[in-house]
Amino acid sequence: MKYYFYNILLFLGASFAVSAQVKSEKQPGHTDTNKFRQLYDLMATPNMYRTASGAPGPEYYQQQADYKMDLELDDDKAILTGVETITYHNNARESLEYLWLQLDQNRNHKNSVLRKNRNSFMDPAISTQGFSKKYLEEPLERGFNIVSVTDKNGKPLSYTINESMMRINLPSPLKHGSKMVFTIKWWYNINNYMIEGGRSGYEHFPEDGNNLYVLAQFFPRMAVYNDVEGWQNMQFWGAGEFALPFGNYEVNVTVPADHIMNATGVLQNKKEVFTPMQLKRLALAEKSFDNPVLIVTQKEAEIAEKNRSSKKKTWRWKAENVRDFGISTSRKFIYDAMAVKMGSKTVMAESLYPKEGNPLWEQYSTRVVAHTLKSYSSHTFDYPYPKAVSVNAEDQGMEYPMICWNYGRPDKTGNYSDQIKYGMIAVIIHEVGHNYFPMIVNSDERQWSWMDEGLNTFLQYLTEKSFQKDFPSRRGPARLIIPYMSGDQKSLEPIMTNSESISQFGNNAYAKPATALNILRETVMGKELFDYAFKTYANRWKFKHPTPEDFFRTMEDASAVDLDWFWRGWFYTTDYNDIGIKEVKQFTISDQLPENLEVEKPSRRKRFDLTGPMVFAVEATSAEELKTTKVKEIGTLKKYLEDNFTPQEIAALKNPNYFYQVTFNKPGGLVMPLIVDLVFEDDSIENHRFPAQVWQMNDNETTKTFATEKKIKKIFVDGNFETADIDFSNNTWPKVEVQSKFD
Repeated sequence: MKYYFYNILLFLGASFAVSAQVKSEKQPGHTDTNKFRQLYDLMATPNMYRTASGAPGPEYYQQQADYKMDLELDDDKAILTGVETITYHNNARESLEYLWLQLDQNRNHKNSVLRKNRNSFMDPAISTQGFSKKYLEEPLERGFNIVSVTDKNGKPLSYTINESMMRINLPSPLKHGSKMVFTIKWWYNINNYMIEGGRSGYEHFPEDGNNLYVLAQFFPRMAVYNDVEGWQNMQFWGAGEFALPFGNYEVNVTVPADHIMNATGVLQNKKEVFTPMQLKRLALAEKSFDNPVLIVTQKEAEIAEKNRSSKKKTWRWKAENVRDFGISTSRKFIYDAMAVKMGSKTVMAESLYPKEGNPLWEQYSTRVVAHTLKSYSSHTFDYPYPKAVSVNAEDQGMEYPMICWNYGRPDKTGNYSDQIKYGMIAVIIHEVGHNYFPMIVNSDERQWSWMDEGLNTFLQYLTEKSFQKDFPSRRGPARLIIPYMSGDQKSLEPIMTNSESISQFGNNAYAKPATALNILRETVMGKELFDYAFKTYANRWKFKHPTPEDFFRTMEDASAVDLDWFWRGWFYTTDYNDIGIKEVKQFTISDQLPENLEVEKPSRRKRFDLTGPMVFAVEATSAEELKTTKVKEIGTLKKYLEDNFTPQEIAALKNPNYFYQVTFNKPGGLVMPLIVDLVFEDDSIENHRFPAQVWQMNDNETTKTFATEKKIKKIFVDGNFETADIDFSNNTWPKVEVQSKFD
């Protein structure tokens, strides 16, 4: 049986289509739900605060909270005591009746409901220490102890504590353009995070009796008030991290005299806390752009950890335009640093680590910090802060402005595996990268974890590849997200899910958005358009508070690429991508009119002369019928060419001898670009790329015709694993049987 194909019909001077069907019918499987419809049903309406272009509007505002703090660490008892004075600036048009602060340490209180929201199961096996702590011992005293809250005149202020939030009840509304100054005195018992868990605390070294402190969420912090949420006072349940306003900090930290410290901001009293020799080394490091310089050596750290000083020192820090503050201090620290050229200024890359981190940390940490700053800045903006610090804290991976703590150590003999090495490098890149998202591009982590974790993981992947071409990245490439996206849909949530409602946090908030952005850059938009739009977003919203809509809109606004279909599928659903080859038909070309051919009559869009010379495509049903046809020698076409082209022009024309009509189907819910590789008998490959819009009129099938000079041996869909296609059993023609796991 022969099928008379209608897409390759030529006549002298024109081309037109004939159809095997006279009547047009609705495509099977067509639905009324258009996946290319605009996101008006899902995105917030633009306004004077946030424009339709994704930029801050003329009425955009944000609040400011400035802090002055005096802190003291009791190293023997592991207690932190503080007095902080907050100056809160109301830049909102409306007056505020009260202020909300975050008391994140209260989640650790033994009676807090914030620790009771998860399932608890009986352990089939557990250590004796673990069993005792879980079932026998009383929980430790944790959480903030608020001593007093007073106004600038020392008068007590009324306040209410609700779990991890504290409301300051103002004597009178705080009007637009006004500021409120108040002071809080507090203290808390610092947690041993190696035993109790947590994003901060201390690590105890039983061999020498010392502690290594990484202190964060250690002070009552202002909540964000903005045009989107009003007060962002959602409780700290543990998964959704932080939303914080920008401000200026002056922080004095008193610790044992033999401690080495680093923190957010610029140290104001170097001469009081470093030796003359250490100051000389620091000055040398500020001019060393190629290699780190040891400021506190391992020998000096080892002496300090053996001789516990009974004296104290105060380290004085200042930080401008930061959203938070972090501190790390210990007598065990080795300290090195190097300079990084960043535009017209110099930034310091620094590391603190105990001797247990060597030789790994001395070799890699600061160099990785420097590389990260260069890589991230090339995709966003020049790093604006004076330094970036990496601290070695076992079992940690957390970020704060200018400082972060990272895991990864060799064994006691100094040996380490590639897994430890690359894991350490990856976490340093990731946590240093958080300086950009969310420390500067200050999204709401409590609401949308993906806005910092996903964007940061995407840039982490680019940075890993520029650090080492064959870096074993865990997240970013499309193929690595397939196991997650092909999982049980009942256990998945869309990326656009609140942080506390995500069941597979790493896959949902880190891996999937990072993969989506990588696909956008590599496959959908192209690097040039993507990079410009991404940099536009970063610069529009640095030192501001963006929302998901601001990101989505900016990426389209700066590129002229309609991405609503992409955001809808990747971010608002759990759909997966699965594109296959349904059918391949092969044709020969003839100038002989086949019998019983039904030809469409001309319409206003098809005004063709049906009486002129023509050529016809005839389906080949056997290998014998698929003979090589030299199309330029077909009588009617040959005459047309000779009448309209010179011999030289004819020789330059294409020579398609084989014709293939390929129907692709889409069992998956996502719409994605169609990438097709044609493999010829001589093993050469021809790549064809079609936009996602091939599915716009029919979400189930699309048909493409390929005219080739050589005979096709194989056809592959997404042969380079670009689109996270979850099922490759339907991606090839002729069909290849996929081996079972048993095989």
